[in-house]
Amino acid sequence: MKTFILSRIAAFGHALRGWMYVLKTQHNAWVHSLAATMVILLSFWLQIPPRDWAVLVLTIAMVFTAEFINTSIEAVVDLASPQKHPLAKVGKDVGAGAVLIAALAGVLIGLLILGPPLWARLISLFTGN
Repeated sequence: MKTFILSRIAAFGHALRGWMYVLKTQHNAWVHSLAATMVILLSFWLQIPPRDWAVLVLTIAMVFTAEFINTSIEAVVDLASPQKHPLAKVGKDVGAGAVLIAALAGVLIGLLILGPPLWARLISLFTGN
């Protein structure tokens, strides 16, 4: 049992090092972090319902997961093919495309969930209703 617990602790350490690596080396991860922070703060301010929170949390996780997988693909491709190769470029481009799809879906989901209550809140702020 002790070995199991120690190996789980080590696994968390590896995961946290991976997380820190992405945040230190990937500029888009900072953009995702800023966007996620703004969405979370806006969601608190708008007092969105729990079901909408669940969708937003899953969406944020989807975007970060895509970014993390893309970063791992890039690292493995660079290791396997240090010189430029057309298939290495395809692998990297497809990974980046996955991040783009996730991010665009995240923007759309954010607009669908946060847009109407934000619009209503802004209208009430400006009209005094």
